[in-house]
Amino acid sequence: MKIPDTPQDEEVRLKALRSLNVLDTPSEERFDRLARLAKRMFGVPIALVSLVDENRQWFKSCIGLNVSETPRDISFCGHAILGNEIFIIPDATKDERFSDNPLVLDEPYIRFYAGCPLRYQDGEKLGTLCIIDTEPRILNEEDLDALKDLAELAEHELMAVQLATLDDLTKISNRRGFIKLAQHSLDICARQNIPASFVFFDLNNFKLINDKFGHAEGDAALIAFSSQMKNTFRDSDVFGRLGGDEFAVLLTDTLIEPAEKTITRFRHSIERYNKDSNRGYDISFSDGIVTIDHENKLSLESLLNEADSLMYEKKHDVPNI
Repeated sequence: MKIPDTPQDEEVRLKALRSLNVLDTPSEERFDRLARLAKRMFGVPIALVSLVDENRQWFKSCIGLNVSETPRDISFCGHAILGNEIFIIPDATKDERFSDNPLVLDEPYIRFYAGCPLRYQDGEKLGTLCIIDTEPRILNEEDLDALKDLAELAEHELMAVQLATLDDLTKISNRRGFIKLAQHSLDICARQNIPASFVFFDLNNFKLINDKFGHAEGDAALIAFSSQMKNTFRDSDVFGRLGGDEFAVLLTDTLIEPAEKTITRFRHSIERYNKDSNRGYDISFSDGIVTIDHENKLSLESLLNEADSLMYEKKHDVPNI
């Protein structure tokens, strides 16, 4: 048996997979419908929407199989995500990579496998839409096209939730996505009594950038600001664009003094960007920092409003361009 190789982009691939927040979530009709359709179209006993993480292939939809996951090292899908095209095994008993695989020797007694990679928006392979039979078989070109079409639908469904919570311009969380993720993080911090701080940002003189340099340049400033957020804040922090030129970040395990140091480091990062880019204007921001008291149980919207008020107190002292 051959254990699947590790993709060259494994770290990026796993980060993309985790960003969907779909692993270990309940079954959903939209994915089950696609799997049932694949099962009927190809007359197979098993059809899966499979996602491959570090150690396993986990099934978002599992039609005809009574398990929710199998180890990655014996998975067929682990092989399928290594390529761009449909991965086909006509008869696993005659393929040296799989002939002694536990999934071939024992239930579900796989003989035929065809898996079409499911791609993230940047091209990373997240898993597959696959069909499995207990008898050897082959697919013709029409079959392959149909499987690709179903896989494309599965990709769209995987992206749908993220796209609804992702800011189109900056590719970070939008207001809806930020509130959802931040509330989840706050709940965890409250249960574990972990300190947290909330920061509200507003770009200074953003309207003047738009008016003087054009809206395309204004968009470039927002993208640059978001990129510096990605470079500065930790994976455990939650940040997003709330709308317009307003941004926010939830700093977990962080009290006011470390939060202020983090924002100072972020400001220096923005200043270095200004110096290196030399675009004719400087990006700068005002901020409001609130340390979260879990005992008060303030809503996320209340924290937003409090940090927003603190930010505007500072913003009054900012000169125009």
